[in-house]
Amino acid sequence: MKTYSPKARDIEREWWVIDATDKTLGRMAAQIARLLMGKQKVVYAPHVDTGDYVVVVNAARVRVTGKKAGQKLYYRHSGYPGGLKSESYEKLLSRNPVRVVELAVKGMLPHNNLGRAMFKKLKVYPGNEHPHQGQVSLRGTERSDVGISAENEESKVLPKER
Repeated sequence: MKTYSPKARDIEREWWVIDATDKTLGRMAAQIARLLMGKQKVVYAPHVDTGDYVVVVNAARVRVTGKKAGQKLYYRHSGYPGGLKSESYEKLLSRNPVRVVELAVKGMLPHNNLGRAMFKKLKVYPGNEHPHQGQVSLRGTERSDVGISAENEESKVLPKER
């Protein structure tokens, strides 16, 4: 019996909507990275991008635990001597909440060409509105096989119905 290796043309991608309201940043980012990599699929292979598209709404309402809100720092460097800049979680969340979620997810993806392709399937929006209603169909049932649960209708994770 031969080992099955998925081909790019054989992969069926779904669209997931995740409401970040009052969810812990790290736990949510790990679940999003799992969906982007496609680890919940039977055809998963580490050398092929088998992941789905993920839309995150309400990124401005994501939470962190403990004292991280004041102590967690994000760094960037201009490339010039003395060009290191730092910004706290609170300031970055108020200035650009999309970037907070993107950085958390990006750090959990592979750091190579495949990881960059996976990251392009992530769409993050600070509010409740997003332009992907055409891809994401009507509200379906909650998927428990990927480990994402919800308490109310607004925070459900939904795949596209076929």
